Amino acid sequence: MRAPGAGTVSLASLALLWLLGLPWTWSAAAAFGVYVGSGGWRFLRIVCKTARRDLFGLSVLIRVRLELRQHRRAGHTIPHIFRTVVQRQPERLALVDAGSGVCWTFAQLDAYSDAVANVFHQLGFMPGDVVAIFLEGRPEFVGLWLGLAKAGIVAALLNVNLRREPLAFCLGTSGAKALIYAVADVSRQLGKSLLKFCSGDLGPESILPDTQLLDPLLKEAATTPPAPPPSKGMDDRLFYIYTSGTTGLPKAAIVVHSRYYRIAAFGYHSYSMREADVLYDCLPLYHSAGNIMGVGQCIIYGLTVVLRKKFSASRFWDDCVKYNCTVVQYIGEICRYLLKQPVCEAERQHRVRLAMGNGLRPAIWEEFAQRFGVPQIGEFYGATECNCSMANMDGKVGSCGFNSRILTHVYPIRLVKVNEETMEPLRDAQGLCIPCQPGEPGLLVGQINQQDPLRRFDGYVSESATGKKIAHSVFRKGDSAYLSGDVLVMDDLGYMYFRDRSGDTFRWRGENVSTTEVEGVLSRLLGQTDVAVYGVAVPGVEGKAGMAAIADPHGQLNPDAMYQELQKVLAPYARPIFLRLLPQVDTTGTFKIQKTRLQQEGFDPRQTSDQLFFLDLKQGHYLPLDEGVYSRLCSGAFAL
Repeated sequence: MRAPGAGTVSLASLALLWLLGLPWTWSAAAAFGVYVGSGGWRFLRIVCKTARRDLFGLSVLIRVRLELRQHRRAGHTIPHIFRTVVQRQPERLALVDAGSGVCWTFAQLDAYSDAVANVFHQLGFMPGDVVAIFLEGRPEFVGLWLGLAKAGIVAALLNVNLRREPLAFCLGTSGAKALIYAVADVSRQLGKSLLKFCSGDLGPESILPDTQLLDPLLKEAATTPPAPPPSKGMDDRLFYIYTSGTTGLPKAAIVVHSRYYRIAAFGYHSYSMREADVLYDCLPLYHSAGNIMGVGQCIIYGLTVVLRKKFSASRFWDDCVKYNCTVVQYIGEICRYLLKQPVCEAERQHRVRLAMGNGLRPAIWEEFAQRFGVPQIGEFYGATECNCSMANMDGKVGSCGFNSRILTHVYPIRLVKVNEETMEPLRDAQGLCIPCQPGEPGLLVGQINQQDPLRRFDGYVSESATGKKIAHSVFRKGDSAYLSGDVLVMDDLGYMYFRDRSGDTFRWRGENVSTTEVEGVLSRLLGQTDVAVYGVAVPGVEGKAGMAAIADPHGQLNPDAMYQELQKVLAPYARPIFLRLLPQVDTTGTFKIQKTRLQQEGFDPRQTSDQLFFLDLKQGHYLPLDEGVYSRLCSGAFAL
């Protein structure tokens, strides 16, 4: 395909004909003929089909950039921006807990967060200190991190599914001085040196030793606004969100105030949201989708956000009707679960005009929109730490966003060719990364500019982890770019489609699972046995299910006994769905586990004579996997 810059042919031809003294109109016509004859018609087609989309995308970028510039120049922070929203509409509902029916107005959320700030200031916490939050999604979760931010304290938002070693690791790497928790089964060996605060009504048996009850402290605290702490404004750290990354245990991604604003504003303007909208958010608040793209609409723009701490397929549309929701959030799995529900009246009685999220499979995209009568699907691509987010703004089925083929330098992201085995970017003779042509899958990268809030990369608390996500001399000599770790493909018009997640992870139940972490846990449980963990595709199921190949040369492994131990140490989404017991696990000369053959064979019993097992969640144990079970799994008869 001819490059978008092919328009220079017509300009050169026009100049030449003008110099030859031909009339202007004849010159223009001749130049146009030369342009079209040399292949420029392809570029004209792109312009005609994408100009409206690209101009709207450009307007979104301009709006977000101007808003951020205004706040940065004024030295504002997220708490300051929230306070202006409160002053504008103090009695409007800010947060609604669909589970309990509790409703908080903007004034109440402001007062609660002021109390949090004053309590921790009185306890001696200083700006820059870190406090970990280990709560399920409810209004208090938002009030806690917002209150800590008012005092200049950085919140570390912990995944409530974490247990034991991974949880201790996240606490340790955050540098937290205190832990606020409301989860019943927190290990009593956790955080002996931490200050601990219990939020909520946990029974005495669930409260850790040396824990202070936070609620009585908040009731006695002043609700007057605290003095603003010294800060760097929008460039200051707001909180940490943990992401599994490509290898190893979870990493703490740094979210600065400008990043929080950018993500929320990007969603608001991309999908033309307005203050009157009511957003339904049943996603975890320790992730950026739920807490920034969702709750951010409340904090930044004053929308009412309805929270449900755990997604319920049977209550989803009832909640939307009850609370007059106009916008809902999803991950791909949510859409699939909703389609599996029996038809009900509420699914057509709602006022939802926009479903916003990521991971909606093209195969069910139109079925979802048509069955539930949702006019707009707002699929987007993004990660907590990335600088190359994008959005599907015009409803292109299957696309997670676009990159303009006309205005390529306005938003410098690119797909580059990689070595499929190592996922390292390939280089040309000049040492630069090689861009992919339309139709070629490649690694998504985004050029870094730390002075531009739309292109900066704040990385992780771990400097070494940050360094691994940066490549140099990508677009041009000496530049830096963020490596997303994701493989996408772009079509002729610039629409992007998610292809796969590179690195040693798989995505299951909306969570990124680190295979290295699961391998470590299994190996320890089994006396340092060789274990290979990988994701396998299951027909008709979103993401990839975890599969563990375990060396069992003597046939002594008891899958059910192992599962009982796994439930204590691994989150539900990280527990392997399939097991493969084999004499030995193949390794390289440097003892790295080889997974390529195992991944290709998957859980198909026709591909191997090794023992295979399948986790039946209803029965709570592993069942032998033969050809009959395999057929039922592939047909969807067994629910995963």
